[in-house]
Amino acid sequence: MATWRGFFIVLLLSCGAIGAPAQTTNSDAIDQYVLAEMGRQHIPGLALGIYRNGKIERAKGYGLANIELDVAVKPETIFQSGSVGKQFTATAIMMLVEEGKVGLDDSVRKYFPEAPETWQNVKIKNLLSHTSGLSEYESADKTKPGGPINLRADVSEDELVKIIETFPMDFQPGEKWSYRNTNYVLLGVIIHKLTGKFYGDFLQERVFQPLGMKSTRIISEADIIPNRSAGYQLVKGEWKNQDWVSPSFNSTADGALYFNVVDLAKWDEALYSERLLKRSSFDQLWTVFKLNDGKPNSANYGMAWEINDVNGHKIIEHGGAWQGFTTHIARYVDDKLTVVVLTNLDSAHSSPGKIAHHVAGLENAALMPPEKKAIEDKEPQITGKLRVIVEQFARGKANPEDFTPKVRSKLFPDEAKELQQALSDFGPLESFALIGHEAGAVRHYTYRVKYRDTSIQMEFLLDEQGLVDGMELKDDE
Repeated sequence: MATWRGFFIVLLLSCGAIGAPAQTTNSDAIDQYVLAEMGRQHIPGLALGIYRNGKIERAKGYGLANIELDVAVKPETIFQSGSVGKQFTATAIMMLVEEGKVGLDDSVRKYFPEAPETWQNVKIKNLLSHTSGLSEYESADKTKPGGPINLRADVSEDELVKIIETFPMDFQPGEKWSYRNTNYVLLGVIIHKLTGKFYGDFLQERVFQPLGMKSTRIISEADIIPNRSAGYQLVKGEWKNQDWVSPSFNSTADGALYFNVVDLAKWDEALYSERLLKRSSFDQLWTVFKLNDGKPNSANYGMAWEINDVNGHKIIEHGGAWQGFTTHIARYVDDKLTVVVLTNLDSAHSSPGKIAHHVAGLENAALMPPEKKAIEDKEPQITGKLRVIVEQFARGKANPEDFTPKVRSKLFPDEAKELQQALSDFGPLESFALIGHEAGAVRHYTYRVKYRDTSIQMEFLLDEQGLVDGMELKDDE
């Protein structure tokens, strides 16, 4: 392990940069932090963009864009967007809203008339805000061998929609929030129906070309694309090439773009202006969406953007992951500062959002995320039970009876296997500390879970019988 780690640190030292020179001390601190996190997370290559008022302050590459060919990351290096690409789809939809071609309150059955009756109350705004209740088309149970979605097969838009239409609803539209890539696949098809153009062509014509985003485009493994990086996944401590998917699933509107930190500065600059949309349209995207009961959704999600704050400073942000790549854009709009982090490592092992937030804190101390400290644990028996559940997942021994029927049906067996792989790669579990608790009919517990190789946060929801009614893994800031 020591020899492998030493090799890793050596390859990280190769990097390129453009942009206005920053203060030496600040620049050194950022470099040291990024390199340290890449080593800790085992990230092969990373591109960092720091923008002030939409202008590049720093654009720099670290590590390798391609391990096999020993190619270093540079500012122009192309990464896959993952779900950061959703904000471009949402912008396209809002363009069509402004033109009167679609309404946010339109039922999606207006555009998919053969969809089941259960879709009648699903509105365009529900797709944009992930409150539709539609089922996730990329879930483990649907993409497993023999499942309805074969990520290695080519399908047409219409064929994919017909498959999605067969999935049962998970909840009533607007009842709650739950992230679904399905929503943005459908939005891309709607753009095609309304404009007669594939959504990627519409974005080229209306967004990328007008902004001079010359390297941003739809993914294509067939085309010759300068500066393209390779995506990797970490499997039992070793880098492996990303899994292959068909061109069909590398061209959907839920996050199938190529871009780099140079082009994203142009995107960031446009978001401060009205070159693409009216300010009122952007405000709709950047306002936390309210559920049917009038309350803000649990994720502080608008439309293709999360709306958060740190120390009273507003952040409009989003992350992404796909095919051995992870991405994050964090726009500190009160401070006119944006940080973008792009990596070529899978989402189970890389945390670009954590890196982006910490870099922002190095740029401006007021933006440094405060550490959540352990709180008094008045229910150690609950903590003990949840720790055992996590340890059982890592060993592939999780008990379905510890979960509510709803969660049980989602987790087992396929997603439980994926979680086992992720947790087992982290090494031995070293500590399990309570950092948040909310009482109620459904109790909410948040823990900082430290492993040998990383630290994460895990959130659990427990029902009145003590069964797990929800579980989520997050970056540990």
